[in-house]
Amino acid sequence: MRKNTLGSLIWLRIARFTHQSNLLSNDFLKQFGITAAQFDVLNQVSTYQPITQSQLATKVTVSEGGISRMLTRLEQEGYIQRKQDWKTKWITLTKKGEDKMHEVFEHQLTFQTSILNECLTEDEQKTLFNLMTKLQKHAENKLEK
Repeated sequence: MRKNTLGSLIWLRIARFTHQSNLLSNDFLKQFGITAAQFDVLNQVSTYQPITQSQLATKVTVSEGGISRMLTRLEQEGYIQRKQDWKTKWITLTKKGEDKMHEVFEHQLTFQTSILNECLTEDEQKTLFNLMTKLQKHAENKLEK
């Protein structure tokens, strides 16, 4: 069996950390009645509204098939509304969705920040941020081709 390359080991670490972070976030967000994926969707809608369903699908950590199911659930719970404009579905937060984001956002921000602050120095966080930004932009460029 061949040894893993440094690149593959880094990829595995990123994937494992993302998974573990989502598990921790899901556990933390239970008290607010939402999941990490729902928080991600609500946060993206809040930031970019009105946003189309296809634009939203490219911004979140939910699969394209999963986004439709999640939006249906968020709509049923009264957090978002979808308006059909011919073939385009525009998504915005409802008052209830805005209230949920006001309730949860600072708590989730503090929670996620604490995970990094407990482990990495400020300089390490800046370095990691710069490296992850570089990797993300590279991946985005490959996806656009």
